[in-house]
Amino acid sequence: MMILEDSNMQTFGSELPAMFDGMKLAAVAAVLYVVVRCLNLTSPTAVPQIISQDTPLSRYLLKSCPMLSKEYIPPLIWGKSGHLQTALYGKMGRVSTPTPCGLRKFLPMQDGATATFDLFEALGKHSTGDDVTMVICPGIGNHSEKNYIRTFVDYSQRQGYRCAVLNHLGALPDMELTSPRMFTYGCTWEFGAMVAYIKRAFPQTQLVVVGFSLGGNIACKFLGENRSNQEQVLCCISVCQGYSALRAQETFLQWDQCRRLYNFVLAGNMKKLILSHRGSLLTSSNIGDTDLNKLCAATSLMQIDDNIMRKFHGYNSLREYYEKESCVHYVHNVSVPLLLVNSSDDPLVHRSLLAIPCMLAEKMPNVMFALTEHGGHMGFFEGAVLFPHPLTWMDKVIVEYTDAICHWEKKQQACQRSRNSNSTSHQD
Repeated sequence: MMILEDSNMQTFGSELPAMFDGMKLAAVAAVLYVVVRCLNLTSPTAVPQIISQDTPLSRYLLKSCPMLSKEYIPPLIWGKSGHLQTALYGKMGRVSTPTPCGLRKFLPMQDGATATFDLFEALGKHSTGDDVTMVICPGIGNHSEKNYIRTFVDYSQRQGYRCAVLNHLGALPDMELTSPRMFTYGCTWEFGAMVAYIKRAFPQTQLVVVGFSLGGNIACKFLGENRSNQEQVLCCISVCQGYSALRAQETFLQWDQCRRLYNFVLAGNMKKLILSHRGSLLTSSNIGDTDLNKLCAATSLMQIDDNIMRKFHGYNSLREYYEKESCVHYVHNVSVPLLLVNSSDDPLVHRSLLAIPCMLAEKMPNVMFALTEHGGHMGFFEGAVLFPHPLTWMDKVIVEYTDAICHWEKKQQACQRSRNSNSTSHQD
């Protein structure tokens, strides 16, 4: 019996190394599987999905904008993960960021607030020879000093565009509020004041309206609020906005794609920003210590909006605030060429929200909707394997689309002059 037991132990002992090797291989395989899934490495690169009506303008744009008809290729190792694209944008904005030199302008508002924007002159002549100004509205709590804005402005300047960048009210770290009010999701007052200043200062300029994320909502809402707001406007480009605040905030409470976590992080950033202006905001009769105490306990943007943000403009409920501030109720009034850009793997914008730009592009001849497979929220980094390029797909697409619109308008004006000339000669 002892001999048999010893024999079994020896056999079992000889099998142990093989078992451990198998366990190691299984563990490595499991880790690789998780990495491949998390980084979405098996997802193929793709041409952006373009939705638009078949019009002479849309055909011209697709022919003149090769970026919209060729594959968007993100960095191989991490670029197919919407989370990593979003995280990199959120952490550093862009790589090798330039520092364009601009002039800060101060605009007193009727309610005592002081709006500011930075003005950057063009660094070269535009390809059409015209004077064109990009009026830019950044994302939530952002301003002209953010790296992604600096990168885009520098690139646009070199292509012959003057740039005016709104600094959201209360966003600049060294700028105190002069009234008990901050920027909100859809308040267009400051953006409108900046556009009006540009029109007065440069009466011959043509305008290109650009909005990023929350800024896209403000830009589209501004144009749709009043027909006169579209005067001198060549086109509008909106990137990574959610279109409907009410529907967007409902999805922010879900754990799908970690949106609840993103909601918590964004709420933390907003709390810090609001509390940094605590002294100015407490002078408002609508906001008191109780509201600020609720703010400190808030874990979502909805709670912050309900306790603080809606009260800046006297909304009676959160629902009313979201309904009135969302561009989805105004964008159908926009008649200038409108490019809406979103990414399928944007963790902040739920796919259900993309039905809005799809519907707009299908029903409105001036709207084009570009949906990329990858890019995250405001990422759109390009690169070969690991390191991204300084310029992103987003930067290049906006300028390429705008160039095409400028040349289209130039041709239309030339055709109009020719028709008028022929009409005059026939009358003679």
